Amino acid sequence: MISAPILDSRFRLDETVALDLAKTYGTPLYVVDEAHFRDRIRTYLTAFKSAYPRSEISFASKANSTMALVKIAYQEGCSIDVASEGELRVALAAGVPGSKCHLHGNNKQVEEIEFALANGIGHIVADNFDELDLLNSILTPEQREGTKIVLRLAPGVDPVTHAKISTGQADTKFGFNIADGSAEKATKKCLDFGLSLYGFHCHVGSQLLDPEAQRSGGELIAKLALDMKEKLGYSASYLNVGGGLGVVYTSGDQPMGMAEYCRLVVQAIMSTLEGSGINPVLGQEPGRSLVGESGVTLYRVGVIKTVPSKALGHRTYVAVDGGLSDNPRPVMYGSKYTVERVSPTSSNNETTKNMTVSGKHCETDKLFEEVPLPADLKVGDLIQVLSTGAYNSSMASNYNRYPRPATALIREDGSHTLIQRRDAWEEMIAREILPSDLR
Repeated sequence: MISAPILDSRFRLDETVALDLAKTYGTPLYVVDEAHFRDRIRTYLTAFKSAYPRSEISFASKANSTMALVKIAYQEGCSIDVASEGELRVALAAGVPGSKCHLHGNNKQVEEIEFALANGIGHIVADNFDELDLLNSILTPEQREGTKIVLRLAPGVDPVTHAKISTGQADTKFGFNIADGSAEKATKKCLDFGLSLYGFHCHVGSQLLDPEAQRSGGELIAKLALDMKEKLGYSASYLNVGGGLGVVYTSGDQPMGMAEYCRLVVQAIMSTLEGSGINPVLGQEPGRSLVGESGVTLYRVGVIKTVPSKALGHRTYVAVDGGLSDNPRPVMYGSKYTVERVSPTSSNNETTKNMTVSGKHCETDKLFEEVPLPADLKVGDLIQVLSTGAYNSSMASNYNRYPRPATALIREDGSHTLIQRRDAWEEMIAREILPSDLR
């Protein structure tokens, strides 16, 4: 079920701003546009509430947990979905109350849960039976009453997306399986323990271009809610169908518009619950779909060389001053991106040819294979990679001891500011300990 193609609304830099940013902060550089990000959140919220007024969204901070962006999401009405103590600490440091955060994780440590409880966590999304036993053993009477527990379920939905970002199938490390009875057993266990069971959650995968997988997941957890009311007398107050709506990385990506997406997902859930008396709050946890298209990455072109290629006859490599350490997604998932030149041209020649943009790491490190770039591309030019607001900064590393890039925020008034500085060399070795006999 694919809707009509949507307009390309991705954020991109014009030449003047790109040059100023590169001069001010250096490259590689992540850039996020505040107005674009806020507009994406407002559009999603409006779409969801129009489809179902008793709805809420939580920003999946794993997509980009830069403190300023987490705070912007909170300002725009999102709660914050955190998948670790570190992400929770960022949200708290940004001024987000713990009560507005939801803690996920398939293997939460005792210390993580205790830290979350001490900071008044809003929801704990429980993943397994051991976690339920742990919660039962460590919750104080006050915490037991005030801490909402949501059960993460594995609905058995296998979405059309990359296998490594598919999470709702039966064979998954996440959640209680519905089909084998684990979800029902977990519900009964929560009730027997006297935990404050708030409802059910599922997440079927990421970069979904249509809503069918999420609709199926929503239907299945809604059916479980019906069963639990009939069998156990438990009426769920909350159903969360996760995130997953895709974004435009290349012209071949045509995700459904937010309004239609939300309408169809809500329809699947509420038609299943019709006449049951269950009237839950509905939640979604978008991350990529909120911030992905709001960001770009700026690189500066270095070495350009053409080499023989059995497959192509010849291949032109364009080396940039970054690589898999600032964008591991092409290596991990085979991800494709739109790449554009933004630096001044040496001529008016707009002819393009396919080139492979490579990183500077000691790996094959093909970032973007055979993408069209101006034939007169030269050393020193700037290129921008679109739709890198999600999972680039979050997944950056210091491989080959390269500093992780800075992040600049373009403010709503058109000015720009640093919201995450580049790693300092001293920081990169601050964790190292050289034994005295090796000095």
